[in-house]
Amino acid sequence: MRVSGIGLCVGKRVLAPAPRVTPTRRAAAALYVTLALLALLALALFALAPAADAQAPVQPYGTNDAGGFRNVLPAGENGLDNAQQLAEFEASKEKGEEAKYPPHFANQLPLYADLLYASPTLTHEQIPDYYKDATFGVKEGDVASQESPRSDVTIVRDKAFGVPHIYATTRGGVMFGAGYAGAQDRLFLMDAIRHLARAELSYFAGGAASNRAMDRAQWLAAPYTEADLQWQIENLPREYGRAGTQAIEDAKELVAGINAYIDEALVDPNKMPAEYAGLGKTPEAWKLTDVIAETSLISGLFGKGGGAEVRSALVLEAFEKHFGRSAGRSAWKDFREQDDPEAPTTVAKAFPYETGSPFARAGLAMPDPESVTFLDDGEELAAPAPAAARPSYTERRRALSAGAMQAIPDDGALGSLLAGARLGGHASNWELVSPAHSATGHSLAVMGPQIGYYTPELLMEEDLHGPGIDARGAAGPGVNAYVFLGHGRDYAWSITSAEADNVDTFAEILCGDEFHYLYKGRCVPMERLERTNSWTPNASDHTPPGSERLVVYRTVHGIVYARGTINHGVPVAFASARTTYFHEYDSAIGFSELNDPGFVTGPQSFEQAVAHVNYGFNFAYVSANHVAYYLSGWYPQRAPKTSPAFPILGTGEYDWQSFDPAQHTESVLGFAAHPQAIDPAFLVSWNNKQAPRFAAADDRYSWGSLYRMQLIRSFIESDLSGGKKMGLAALITAMDEAATQDIRIVALWPLLKRALGTPSDPRLQNAMAQLEAWYADGGHRRDETNTSISSPGTYQHNEAITIMDAWWPKLLEAEFRPALGGEAFASLQTMLGFGAPYPGAEPAPPDFADGWYGYVSKDLRDLLAANGEGSAAAAPYSRAYCGGGSLPACTQALRSSLLEALSVTPAQIYGHGECAGNAQASCFDENRWVSASALSVPPFPFQNRPTFQQTVELTRTLPR
Repeated sequence: MRVSGIGLCVGKRVLAPAPRVTPTRRAAAALYVTLALLALLALALFALAPAADAQAPVQPYGTNDAGGFRNVLPAGENGLDNAQQLAEFEASKEKGEEAKYPPHFANQLPLYADLLYASPTLTHEQIPDYYKDATFGVKEGDVASQESPRSDVTIVRDKAFGVPHIYATTRGGVMFGAGYAGAQDRLFLMDAIRHLARAELSYFAGGAASNRAMDRAQWLAAPYTEADLQWQIENLPREYGRAGTQAIEDAKELVAGINAYIDEALVDPNKMPAEYAGLGKTPEAWKLTDVIAETSLISGLFGKGGGAEVRSALVLEAFEKHFGRSAGRSAWKDFREQDDPEAPTTVAKAFPYETGSPFARAGLAMPDPESVTFLDDGEELAAPAPAAARPSYTERRRALSAGAMQAIPDDGALGSLLAGARLGGHASNWELVSPAHSATGHSLAVMGPQIGYYTPELLMEEDLHGPGIDARGAAGPGVNAYVFLGHGRDYAWSITSAEADNVDTFAEILCGDEFHYLYKGRCVPMERLERTNSWTPNASDHTPPGSERLVVYRTVHGIVYARGTINHGVPVAFASARTTYFHEYDSAIGFSELNDPGFVTGPQSFEQAVAHVNYGFNFAYVSANHVAYYLSGWYPQRAPKTSPAFPILGTGEYDWQSFDPAQHTESVLGFAAHPQAIDPAFLVSWNNKQAPRFAAADDRYSWGSLYRMQLIRSFIESDLSGGKKMGLAALITAMDEAATQDIRIVALWPLLKRALGTPSDPRLQNAMAQLEAWYADGGHRRDETNTSISSPGTYQHNEAITIMDAWWPKLLEAEFRPALGGEAFASLQTMLGFGAPYPGAEPAPPDFADGWYGYVSKDLRDLLAANGEGSAAAAPYSRAYCGGGSLPACTQALRSSLLEALSVTPAQIYGHGECAGNAQASCFDENRWVSASALSVPPFPFQNRPTFQQTVELTRTLPR
């Protein structure tokens, strides 16, 4: 046991006519069309069998629902395009007409995108224009279809949005129905995810470089043999008893539902996604181990933090080399921001975790200078290349930050598309207001995760009802036995990624050769994990036939991801230890409880449920009379007096407490020690630091004095100031206004303006005047007059935005590089990029999450305070960096950098990729869709908000 302390017209606008298609995908699209047209004959000859009579009774609309739930999931619920629908879509494009999508493929995008133009004057009456009704069931007269794929389940879909509403007389029927409906809406996507989860994307989609790179990345993160996956299935009942058995039974029924749909699709062209023809594939039967594999992918993407101990050590090494040992450590701690007391937090109460010194000596295994070689994303390791033969991690990341190379090749193949979820920034947020501060006297919530913009979306919506299950919301296709985030009868919940520290690095001392290591006094072999993928050309990927062998090595602690030496030449392998490894599907128990109306009866039972989720998520809860927060996840209890920041010896004496290699278990942080709160005035989470003294993970260098959650929080504080009450429209506006703000101008311009002083150069005066006007107008990146989803328009304050985008990297160079030196400055960038647009980058929306915003804020406040201007930071840096501590020198450096920025043209910043012919910020920032489908949806104007979003305005609690 784990040891613990316990194209349709909606709203104001229609979708654009012809979506843009990138040149890399036009040839594939043409071949898709040819195959689709050939399939039309089969469609014409095929006669659909009549649907079976429904057996499970359908509950009336609103049954067991307290009311007040709304949500939106762009682009739409349906992700299926059969051969005929694909042909119709392509024909509409060829004619230059409005894109013809299958029903419900993109009809939620206008709701979602248009909220941008309702802010900041949104009224309560307008909310239904931007969020659809999410009440249980289907209104009378709104039934589009009803079918019974098995005698104990009925699936009803509504006319408005095509959401599957699943009713069953047995629990197994609910799960079967969820699997069947999930395959209806996401079969091709879930198949792609299944193969990626198994590191077999190249086999499924072709041997393009990006597909192979994604396979390597997954094989390095969660390399499981079939026996490993089966072990997880067998372990759940052993470890959790009845709850574990139920989770496995639920998954079996889910698989049965998926396979039932696959069986139908194999004989009915109407039900077969057209994309399979393009790949020359047909869907294979789903297995229970596929569900386990998918959960490993989810855990590796969204539910972990830490694991960068070696990389962080290399940064320290560069700082000590430049400043000397003592001063270098102090300077490194300035930028590490492990526990900055100024960091904005979700809760005010302290929850101490990882409070030990990063330089604690017990078991410390710092890498020798210039000795480390990283094993890039699962490259074959049978004969590791010497360090000198390959670029260092610092060199590769420095090149990446300059736009010279990409971690996953952007070749238009499925791998480069799916890479967005692995590599993209986070924008998940939730906002809760307690009853005492609500205009209704009841709780309010606006909340959702950001997982990117995909067609079809990586999440799907479902409405589940049966024994022990009453929930509606979003789930991941292929693992959708339960609603992951949504609402129950009279409560709702959501998440943001916590990025808290559940991954550590152990240095395995080698013995004999590179594949044996010392553990508890014995020289033991590493386990070799090998996978061979083969591929053939297909319509979307013409890569010649080939194969590739993926090899990684596993120790008792985890997967070897780097090699090097410690202690002046002792050879080691650095292995990544993750608490959820071999236990990813355990979280099914917690999600099952969240869906159970008999389990969640209030904030306390909600916290107990999410405590059973071992992924690291910030969970929010709202009911009519309560709001609550709880940080889920397994966080290891480390060996006493060891460093939480750097690699630790893997010889056995410094293992996690109660570590059991056979069961892959250890002692984890107890229930009461997790950051949590019930019924504060309000709560905000935007992937920020959870609580004071809950230390940032070793890969998290951005939890300093300035973080984007302060943008939302400031709106809420203003709305509640002076004893005022807040309504739901105001809470939505707080989220939506922050969604277009540039944190650099909103939070940093007052400091930058003071540091710049009053220059005499008219060019600087003009630039500062434009920046000041932008700041005074709220610092938004938006065009409030735009009337077309497909047109980016031109931002208000466009010239000021261009100045800031050009200035930002030059500003950082001018402020920090002279003091840090080139090597330390570059090494710091390997842990935290500059953020926001920069010249040479490909178009992408800024998320204003990870950037040097806090560094600038604290450094300038310290320097200005030392010169009698303002107050110093509560936790000042060990030195002032700008101007070497001289305000006049800093002022001159900043002015010079701003002058340099004024010579940068919009084309140099924005004129790349899809914006080559429209070099402006509004084009560069657009939210673009990753199309894991033969269909595409046009970009829409930038807004930094959750993908799936709920609004909750409850007024009652239902009797239990």
